[in-house]
Amino acid sequence: LAVPQAGALMTDLGAQTVKVESPSGDTWRGFRLDNYGWDEAPPTNPMIEIDNRGKQSIAINLDHPDGRAVVHRLARDADVFLTNLVPARQSRYGLDYATLAALNPRLVYLSLSAYGEMGQERDRLGFDYHAYWSRAGILHAMADDSRPPANPRPGMGDHATAPLLLAGILTALFERERSGLGQRVSTSLLNAGMWANGCDLQSVLTTGTGPRREPREAYVAPLRNTFRSSDGRWFMMGVPEAYWPAFCRLMDRPEWQVDPRFQTGRLRSQNRRELLALVDPVFAAETLDEWGRRFDAHGILWAPLQDWLEVVKDPQVRANGYITEVEHPVYGRMETLNTPLKFSRSEVGPKGPAPEAGQHTEEVLLAAGYDWEEIGRLREAGAVGLA
Repeated sequence: LAVPQAGALMTDLGAQTVKVESPSGDTWRGFRLDNYGWDEAPPTNPMIEIDNRGKQSIAINLDHPDGRAVVHRLARDADVFLTNLVPARQSRYGLDYATLAALNPRLVYLSLSAYGEMGQERDRLGFDYHAYWSRAGILHAMADDSRPPANPRPGMGDHATAPLLLAGILTALFERERSGLGQRVSTSLLNAGMWANGCDLQSVLTTGTGPRREPREAYVAPLRNTFRSSDGRWFMMGVPEAYWPAFCRLMDRPEWQVDPRFQTGRLRSQNRRELLALVDPVFAAETLDEWGRRFDAHGILWAPLQDWLEVVKDPQVRANGYITEVEHPVYGRMETLNTPLKFSRSEVGPKGPAPEAGQHTEEVLLAAGYDWEEIGRLREAGAVGLA
């Protein structure tokens, strides 16, 4: 999903983006929300919406030589070509960089793989579950030895990777303004996952050892931790060294400030289990709303652990326009996540809903110079499909 999401971000920023999918449609269209914890599936797939909004869709049979010729013809006039085909498939379909650059030397070509385009696994398939979360060590970092790793939600690694792809595309377009030439930009889900896991991995590279995976009670910084209030709500808190006196005051425990076990950050770390055993019952005696007011009054860093419904209703989310609306043929006015970038002069945001598979095949081909007779022959030959 990272490549489609990068295309959606480009569309939000003003690009005309054409999604090339098979006549049977992108495989992701067939995934149902009731496979991911929802009780029932809605009429359309919302996950398709977020990654393909505002695009045009053409249905192309890449196994047919005339279908491949259509993509070549579109690439001649394109600014950017994005693909998540592994190198072997790029070559098989004639969609590798060398082939397309020969047709259009100004083309910026973005390629994403699961595990990189060198080495024995260059053509190995993988989604973000495998390459980003598992292979890059993120799931390992998010668990301790007392329980199995969490199962990541769909698309999270892809959506974290998509801005890297966007940065590469925009950088290559900027460089093209100077050189007049396009170039190839590439990365992998494994590489993006390693970058996200960079603090730990750089420390491993520096020290030659790995950190311990510890349960909550053993965190070195015991107050940079999760806690539970009387109404059963969890929150994340952080108490820097300079805020320890303020923390003792807001907890109404001035004796902790002079307790020899807790007078410095090092001592609080050494005696972290004892400290948490004192702190947890205090937090469990008041509601999160009450603690939030106290934290804010004393300058303590904190945030609620929100579920999905709480996030989309969050007043701060709404105040900043992180959610907007588009007109959808099924839902009418439908809320959607807004573009995660804001500009002082340029207006950006979703340009419309995701298309149906092949919805714009005729429109795109006509704009590329095909006439109706040619489009009819392509359709009869099975090289293209229509919605």
